[in-house]
Amino acid sequence: VQLQASGGGWVQPGASLRLSCQISGRTFSGLTVAWFRQAPGKEREFVGAKRWSGGNTFYANSVKGRFSVSRDNAKNTVYLQMNSLEPEDTAVYHCATVPGSPIMSSISSSQIYDYWGQGTQVTVSS
Repeated sequence: VQLQASGGGWVQPGASLRLSCQISGRTFSGLTVAWFRQAPGKEREFVGAKRWSGGNTFYANSVKGRFSVSRDNAKNTVYLQMNSLEPEDTAVYHCATVPGSPIMSSISSSQIYDYWGQGTQVTVSS
């Protein structure tokens, strides 16, 4: 199973980026997909997730209204659209998957996800 994240880079505050995560080696349907990030010296942080059953999306309060998670089942790809980026969004962003539809109370926990991508760096600065 491989998760290949891409799309990171350097942008100025207020700009947008779209990250992609292509998933191979496992059946894409039936997966809940999530994005996490980790800044230097900080713990890994939940960003957002899209639940398989019902397609519900969940976001951390810090990104709600600015970021959105979507998926293209035909391309086995998950996206993280990031708008109005702030310096505090600087981090390495990782995608992760877990089969099925975790309950809402656990969906933001990194421990439930069994496969992870290698991460892509996002830097927001002027």
